[in-house]
Amino acid sequence: MNYFVRRTWDLPQSQHTSEQEYAARKQLRREFLATMGLGAGCSVLSALTPGCQQATLEQLEAAGAVEIDASMYPAQRDGRFEYGRDETERDEAARFTNFYEFTASKSVYLHVDKFQPVPWTLEVTGLCAKPRTFDLDDLVKLAPLEERAYRHRCVETWAMCVPWTGYPLHKLLATVEPTAAAKYVRFETFNRPQEAQQMSSSRYPWPYSEGLTIHEAMNELTLLTTGIFGSPLLKQHGAPVRVVIPWKYGFKGIKSIVKIELTDQQPTTFWNSLNPHEYGFEANVDPGVPHPRWSQEWEWMLGSRDRHRSVKYNGYGDWVAKLYE
Repeated sequence: MNYFVRRTWDLPQSQHTSEQEYAARKQLRREFLATMGLGAGCSVLSALTPGCQQATLEQLEAAGAVEIDASMYPAQRDGRFEYGRDETERDEAARFTNFYEFTASKSVYLHVDKFQPVPWTLEVTGLCAKPRTFDLDDLVKLAPLEERAYRHRCVETWAMCVPWTGYPLHKLLATVEPTAAAKYVRFETFNRPQEAQQMSSSRYPWPYSEGLTIHEAMNELTLLTTGIFGSPLLKQHGAPVRVVIPWKYGFKGIKSIVKIELTDQQPTTFWNSLNPHEYGFEANVDPGVPHPRWSQEWEWMLGSRDRHRSVKYNGYGDWVAKLYE
């Protein structure tokens, strides 16, 4: 029998790069080199030199731009919310995103050219007295838009601080009058494989879906979001409408929503159905609950790569801790 004796310089297995992460990074490198017109002989490191530059902010925003009336942006900033650290640069936030409908890599902006977020409708249905379908004009005019400086934390340990524009989801839900039987809120995104290439894959339970308890959905922090950085959402950020839930891991913040359903049953959700041991339904940020493949005690910021200790509920405990007592 052979035994492996760990040497002092060997990383513990818990710190090894996972096969999925390695594959995603490899694909990201290919896409990055391709978009810069580089061959395999030009490394990512050399791509940071003057001869091999990253996509500019203008290129990133052009790739994800949506033809939406922007006259209501920027909205007034809500002074109750502060990051407690530096705001993430616009280009960093637009370059590094998760949107599995399009790609498993972070370079979503390279894959959204076929996506058509206009026109758009959002159906609200289920256990409510006044079900209704909203178009984009209805949504942005239903309540005053406001800008909120929220910290965003991904389950993968990266984080960012960005100003979202929208209004509390409870204002939308109030218009349909949920019944007393409504215990959960289910969200569903679009289902257009011809516009989002990865939706053709049978490996995933499309369309993407997520869910909250009715009390989480009605919490003041839960933001129905139509903008970022004082402008309408880019495609890679979830245009034209998404939900932002700052005390939960980012995968709960479903993008490009087409349907909201009020229900009395806990809904099946995308990542939880694929791997419930790694992606819980509740998914609150909690450094004391490690991911099965990595610690959640630390997070790193996009751009600066500054490391910070993670905080339970992502620092929003005063707003939401009572939900879990």
